[in-house]
Amino acid sequence: MTMKVAVFGTKPYDKKYFSQENKGFNHELVFLDVPLNSMTATLARGFKAVCVFVNDEVDKECLKRLSDCGVRAVALRCAGFNNVDLGAASSLGIVIVRVPEYSPHGVAEHAVALILALNRKIYRAYNRVREGNFLLEGLLGFNLNTKTIGVIGTGKIGSVFCHIMKGFGCSVLAYDPYPNENCAKNGIEYTDLKSLLKSSDIVSLHCPLTPETRYLIDEKAISCMKDGVMLINTSRGALIDTVAVIKNLKSGKIGYLGLDVYEEEGDLFFEDISDKILEDDVFARLLTFQNVLITGHQAFFTGDALTSIAKTTLQNLTDIEQGKQCANAISVNLIKTFSANK
Repeated sequence: MTMKVAVFGTKPYDKKYFSQENKGFNHELVFLDVPLNSMTATLARGFKAVCVFVNDEVDKECLKRLSDCGVRAVALRCAGFNNVDLGAASSLGIVIVRVPEYSPHGVAEHAVALILALNRKIYRAYNRVREGNFLLEGLLGFNLNTKTIGVIGTGKIGSVFCHIMKGFGCSVLAYDPYPNENCAKNGIEYTDLKSLLKSSDIVSLHCPLTPETRYLIDEKAISCMKDGVMLINTSRGALIDTVAVIKNLKSGKIGYLGLDVYEEEGDLFFEDISDKILEDDVFARLLTFQNVLITGHQAFFTGDALTSIAKTTLQNLTDIEQGKQCANAISVNLIKTFSANK
């Protein structure tokens, strides 16, 4: 059995990997380059399902219009679901499925790459050498060995990150309302959030975005951190209060900032806007700091991950079409809330 699916926000790599994996499923995929929101939802008329990504706006109004068009399933080709109104979907009888695990190693390794690049000033050194400047002043780093790493969220990605950092000889502290048994067995010490922030040389975020975790890293949290702390976020942009972070970058409280996500990234990431004026003043201010390194939500972007995302998404759609219980369906009643004890 096959399903007619509108794939919104399609990029060339989406079409390549989904088309490749669909040979084993034979769904009728129609690739659309526009994002899904309440204004574009009518494009899904005649489709049984839509496939969306992290910055599509699947709010109440969008879901109502999808329902009116006959859509009965929304397949997220990502793990996060903060952009979906789950309550509205449930009331409309629309099934929401996701890809809970596709590249935990890829994302965790990207977080490590940000740490190494920031610490050893790789991006500055690269540009200097290209210009014939081989001076070392301004490129001083520190040994990761023996440093304390604070990991907020120890799910699939966070646990992989913990084990990588243990390999560098770091002490690893973790905060998660639902401790990971494997992490605890491997020498990861669980503690409360405030103690983690106070003790860590590097803080890395690997938790979901929920109403409770929005601005988890705010002015109050930053005030608990060590002077010169390194802050890494490869999870969701709104976990940190960007304005508060900028203030503390200016004062030197935050010594390094590595981001693969940004709270207003929907208007920026995944597009080429190099010939346009950057209208986001907050993002523009971040770009002025030499101790800030930003990548455009690429932590997940490996061939392994894209293959896994396509295969899992297509299997989710097959389960729905065949009336099977989909293991990756999201129920508003089954979601564990990551509660921040600020």
